[in-house]
Amino acid sequence: MADVAAQRPALSALRIFVDDLAGARDFYEDTLGLPLVWTAEGALGFDVGVSLIVESVPADADDDDRALVGRFVGCSFAVDDIDAHYTELAGRGVTFHGPPAHQQWGGHLAHFDDPAGNVLTLVQYPRDGTQD
Repeated sequence: MADVAAQRPALSALRIFVDDLAGARDFYEDTLGLPLVWTAEGALGFDVGVSLIVESVPADADDDDRALVGRFVGCSFAVDDIDAHYTELAGRGVTFHGPPAHQQWGGHLAHFDDPAGNVLTLVQYPRDGTQD
């Protein structure tokens, strides 16, 4: 039997729920430029270092399942130049909650919506690893 206490868990996938899979594919693949690595009925898989799984929730799903669509996801995409990414993605029609904002820990964040209303984040970490 494996020694579970000695194994370090690793993040392998992140799931985001949408109500329009075709629109989500256009957004994640074409607008954000993420590499699509697999498709299945009701789901798409993108490679972002871990698997980003975008799952469809049908309009007739129960309320608990419908509540998974259009919420803060807590998924941050790290970029080296947040201002350039913000400008590029805004030019492609991505809806941001505001321009990149400096954070007290030294980095910068910019929140944006996918077509289903899920809130995602661009993050630029401090270049020298220090905090302001």
